[in-house]
Amino acid sequence: MVRLTADLIWKSPHFFNAIKERELDLRGNKIPVIENLGATEDQFDTIDLSDNEIVKLENFPLLNRLGTLIINNNRITRINPNIGEFLPKLHTLVLTNNRLVNLVEIDPLASLPKLQFLSLLDNNITKKPNYRLYVIHKLKQLRVLDFKKVKNKERLEARNLFASKEVEEEAKKESTTTFTPGEVPNVSEVAEEQQAQKATAPTPEQIIAIKAAIVNSQTLEEVARLEKALKSGQLPSDLKLDAETGANGVKEKDENMVSNSQNEDDGGPEDVEEQRDSEPTAMEQE
Repeated sequence: MVRLTADLIWKSPHFFNAIKERELDLRGNKIPVIENLGATEDQFDTIDLSDNEIVKLENFPLLNRLGTLIINNNRITRINPNIGEFLPKLHTLVLTNNRLVNLVEIDPLASLPKLQFLSLLDNNITKKPNYRLYVIHKLKQLRVLDFKKVKNKERLEARNLFASKEVEEEAKKESTTTFTPGEVPNVSEVAEEQQAQKATAPTPEQIIAIKAAIVNSQTLEEVARLEKALKSGQLPSDLKLDAETGANGVKEKDENMVSNSQNEDDGGPEDVEEQRDSEPTAMEQE
């Protein structure tokens, strides 16, 4: 990780961007903490802090000139509640692909008096119920949210939905209890899933049944499927009902094969007598 020092600020690229604003490029430095921005001497209209490792949007000095802050692809989870005191003219804030999760986490942005353009795309917060209406309700001066223009119809809907403080608090509470993809799953659910997987593992008898099914298979596809099941330890669904019967059948077959083998090797009493009858006597030979 690299500290955001005054030396790094002075050596970083700075230029006039496409809309003729003076921009400071601090992208891709693995910066973990915002600090020392006073070294900019408030000489920039735009600061780009994308592709770093910043966790908190805080530690800004008073920057009267700064109008655009781009901070894509970081780890933002918290915003300074008083951020508006230090960025009074900030009108554009791009927070795409960060780690904002709950609706309450964007409340500090209401302190930015000039904020009109905001992007929260690729944050889990966008999956929360009534996300867009809540943001429009909290940031009444907002004109564009997630690159979509805020319509008068949405403003009216947001005003009606959050007409009372109780409804707003309920929305915040609900957002903290609603599971969204990317959050840590319930430990008990994971344990139950692992237990279910263990329960489906074949017993030694069922493994014998799988081997027997491989011997009796008539196609290469069936052999491959059963061999895969044997290696993975997961019993095929079509063998679950007949596994016990199949295992017993295999055992009986093995026992019969052993018995027959012994008879062939040793010979029974009847075979001995037949052999004696067929042998010529000494008198007959003479």
